[in-house]
Amino acid sequence: MDRNTPQTSARALYAPIDPFDQRIVDVGDGHSLYVEQCGNPDGLPVVVLHGGPGGGCSPMMRRFFDPSIWRIILFDQRGCGRSRPHASVANNTTWHLVGDIERIRTLLNIDRWAVFGGSWGATLSLVYAITHPDRAAHLFLRGVFLMEQRELNWFYGGGAGAFWPDQWSRFVGMVPEDERGDLIAAYNRRLFDTPPHEQTRFARAWAAWENALASVQSQGRSGEPGGEYARAFARLENHYFTHKGFLDHDGWIRKNLSNLAGIGGHIVQGRYDMICPPLSAHLLAESWSDVSLDIAPFAGHALSESGISDRLVAATDGLGRHHAAQLRF
Repeated sequence: MDRNTPQTSARALYAPIDPFDQRIVDVGDGHSLYVEQCGNPDGLPVVVLHGGPGGGCSPMMRRFFDPSIWRIILFDQRGCGRSRPHASVANNTTWHLVGDIERIRTLLNIDRWAVFGGSWGATLSLVYAITHPDRAAHLFLRGVFLMEQRELNWFYGGGAGAFWPDQWSRFVGMVPEDERGDLIAAYNRRLFDTPPHEQTRFARAWAAWENALASVQSQGRSGEPGGEYARAFARLENHYFTHKGFLDHDGWIRKNLSNLAGIGGHIVQGRYDMICPPLSAHLLAESWSDVSLDIAPFAGHALSESGISDRLVAATDGLGRHHAAQLRF
């Protein structure tokens, strides 16, 4: 879950930068990932995990870090962005992605790194750190999504729709009335078992529903998502949600938080996040003693909102300056 609405209010961001390294990495299973590095080649390493699943990384994501201090690693997860094959769900699970993160870390000769992720990127950050606590030095999280059934029920079962009945009506109206009790399953049939042009039509509707609710300033006018982007975004999101994030049981992340003992974290959460409401961030902070929770009072879900971006930059600056003398964790 993640849409990075193109707003211009992210006034705290660092200036745009170009990568000093771009490559395509073969991770096996028929997948090749786009990977880039920006900032200081000898700096504090941080890996940026984009949302969705299927959202892909963007140049804006480089700008949350002081480029004189941080070595910023971004990559497009399996099936999206510049990674190939596009929109593919074959060999594409949470555990494949965790393995990919470790492959990239090893390839780049990094011992430990900070992890930065929002929405689904926050989910993946937590799963990765729980699985490899010796490799995660710190977590920066935004718009927390814990991959729990109650969260899917909220967004695809009518909770968010009660606040946006016009947008919800369009989203629900794409499928017959007798299938509306399980919209994830209804859309799954159309995103995977129909001709490509029909997949794109339903993918655009799936992406538009999420896009419309991303910003606290939204009036429901999300624009028409591009067909290629929407198809990867919708197919991958739906695939992961159909399989409950490929986690063993509901609540898996919260039940394994003891693995994060000694790992620091910083959560930035929009008070009016309609996609990932603050309850998940609150529950996470209650059970993780080494994390701080920063609620942005007039912000929603989008990474680009000033209430979100300002606080995230302040968090990365704080940790970066603490380690600036050594430039290592």
